[in-house]
Amino acid sequence: MRNHGTTVFLFLLFFSLHFKAQKFEKLIQYVNPLIGTEKMGHTYPGATVPFGAVQLSPETDTISYELNGKYNGEVYKYCAGYRYEDKTIVGFSSTHFSGTGHSDLGDFLIMPTVGKLQLNPGTASNPESGYRSRFSHQNEKAEAGYYKVKLEDYNILAELTASTRTGVHRYTFPKSDQAHIILDLTAGIYNYDGKNIWTYVRVENDGTVTGYRQTNGWARTRTVYFAMKFSKPFKSYGQKNFDGKQAYKGFWRKFDQTKNFPEIAGKNLKMYFDFDTQENEAVEVKLAISPVSQLNALENLEKETGNQSFDQIKAKAQEDWNKELNKIVIKGSDTEKTNFYTAMYHTFISPTTYMDINGEYKGLDQNVHKAEGFTNYTTFSIWDTYRTLHPFFNIIQPKRNNDMVKSMMAHYNQFSMKMLPIWSHYANDNWCMSGYHSVSVVADAIIKGNYTGDPKEVLKACIATANKRDYEGIGYYIDMGYIPAEKNGTSVSNTLEYAYDDWAIAQLAKHLGETEIYNQFIKRSENWKNNFDPKEGFMRPRLADGNFKKDFDVLSTHGQGFIEGNSWNYSFFVPQNPDGLIQAMGGKKNFASKLDELFTMHLPDEFFADTEDITREGIIGGYVHGNEPAHHVAYFYNWAGQPWKTQAQIRRILEMQYKATPDGLGGNDDAGQMSAWYILSSLGFYPVAPGSEDYAIGSPAVDYAVLNLENGKTFEIEAVNQSPKNVYVEKVLLNGKEIKNFTLKHSEIMNGGKITFYMSAKAKK
Repeated sequence: MRNHGTTVFLFLLFFSLHFKAQKFEKLIQYVNPLIGTEKMGHTYPGATVPFGAVQLSPETDTISYELNGKYNGEVYKYCAGYRYEDKTIVGFSSTHFSGTGHSDLGDFLIMPTVGKLQLNPGTASNPESGYRSRFSHQNEKAEAGYYKVKLEDYNILAELTASTRTGVHRYTFPKSDQAHIILDLTAGIYNYDGKNIWTYVRVENDGTVTGYRQTNGWARTRTVYFAMKFSKPFKSYGQKNFDGKQAYKGFWRKFDQTKNFPEIAGKNLKMYFDFDTQENEAVEVKLAISPVSQLNALENLEKETGNQSFDQIKAKAQEDWNKELNKIVIKGSDTEKTNFYTAMYHTFISPTTYMDINGEYKGLDQNVHKAEGFTNYTTFSIWDTYRTLHPFFNIIQPKRNNDMVKSMMAHYNQFSMKMLPIWSHYANDNWCMSGYHSVSVVADAIIKGNYTGDPKEVLKACIATANKRDYEGIGYYIDMGYIPAEKNGTSVSNTLEYAYDDWAIAQLAKHLGETEIYNQFIKRSENWKNNFDPKEGFMRPRLADGNFKKDFDVLSTHGQGFIEGNSWNYSFFVPQNPDGLIQAMGGKKNFASKLDELFTMHLPDEFFADTEDITREGIIGGYVHGNEPAHHVAYFYNWAGQPWKTQAQIRRILEMQYKATPDGLGGNDDAGQMSAWYILSSLGFYPVAPGSEDYAIGSPAVDYAVLNLENGKTFEIEAVNQSPKNVYVEKVLLNGKEIKNFTLKHSEIMNGGKITFYMSAKAKK
């Protein structure tokens, strides 16, 4: 009877939790978009919907990328446009990256003001010199799909919400006959003289404006069209052109284009729209964007938001967020839930939708295409996200990840260079970072059964990308098995990353029964050995003559052949063959000792002073969690025969690197990669080598979770006796059977069921 009662209780508990999940618990209450906005998290606090094309958010300064003809290091702080440390807001723009280490975007900045019209933003130290306004965090609120703040200098309440392609502003004004809404078409993130190629504005009537902005930045050929509608007619409008003098002025000079002129164009335009407002009168502005045309932008606006009010659009945005967040329901404290669901929120921001409501988008060939049967996405920060974000999507967002792979294939097919994306946005590849990690993303999706296209065409694209000899030393890598240090400044990390990517191609080939291709790429995947110096026990730059470079520092992140990392971290970058690396490093005992040293050593500031993406907050010992190359390393203790150390380090990283505060991220969130690491590690497993079905088991930090899978099944995770002290795993049961190899398979998750961790304060050695 006791066993029967326990069974009934567990069934009722499961049914209750499953029922609640299906009814959607109110999980948006645990999302705090301000997490990561302070220091180097580079997240933004504004309004967006899951994977939305619009990211409507405040800008807190307009620092130029250029200073005295050189890079201005201060601009790095403004990758997301907003810094929690700042005291003024210059306006609200429609496009942003979340958590990146470089930037672009910041299109169509809008700022409401009252009083004397000013068309320059002024300075943070002297806000009165421009249109910016002071603000206080006490009068600021950020939620999933909603943001509001009091603009103190104007006594205006600004509120933001969004649909997929439309940002919605609501400005509550004081009584004034000098109320203005400024549209600054010169503003942008990572801006500099000459970034704006051209802007165009057409005033359709006294409430509708359309136009476009073309820029040359991180994406060198980017055009964004817009359509903007006001909830009340403006009484007058005007513009100022900030272009420098030019010899040819044309014959538009016959008109006074500065006031109430319906069609203007130039490189650096600022518009303003004037209103009379009553006390506490709200003026709403809807601004939709399109990659194709003004007409499509208007259609996006009408079909997505139409005559809906701000509150209706906000309610829909938050309903969409709540639905997505309910894909995982956890038990835990409010702080734990805030960290977890904010991390989920950050993982569901990008990649971003890149097509109009009619399916049209501009491709890399600069022609208009139509996505047939899939959603086209952009914002692929793949050097970051192949590690955890896309594997996470293969569990929780498989349909979307399928569309993302199709988007990558569209990129490949439209691209003159016939390569899968490296780092793509807005019909461009900006070539940021190293490796050709799209092959990992597409291979992982196919091997895990999430791709509905032709997998053999994907394999062809992977091979073509991996054989692009004139890209980043690939020719040397193919011919010599490594990239000579004289030929490339990141020769070692490139070789290591190519080797992993080649392993992913080999796994795809094996999956498709292509034995010859498998043999070719599995051999290439062992090229990491060519940069391993057995005498020193580290990865090291190698010269064309075969000798290792003499002047070498294992601690420095600058000039040593690595991108955003040092040899200490990159020497463990062999996720595809941990056993081979262990053997090269002298066996399991020596390997574990080396891992111990990584996590306990001290890395002085001088060794990462020249690397913007690495800061003290993201470092534990010499392990850099605030950047990506070593994200898998704590799990390597499993292969070294000391899984209890994986468990301890995972929990240490979770506690130290993720906090429910504005400065709670130890580094750039990198388009959701840092957050995805948090989610999967909190659940107790991690994809050390995407392209494999295997997940390494760690130490769950949640008491209980249920994954509501798209296939209709559920996968439960229970951590018995889990607590901040009980970080060690005594045993793991999957559907009642013990797992002894600390490995969980993807198919075991997707088939549904339950994994139970029995936790303890004592390590099981």
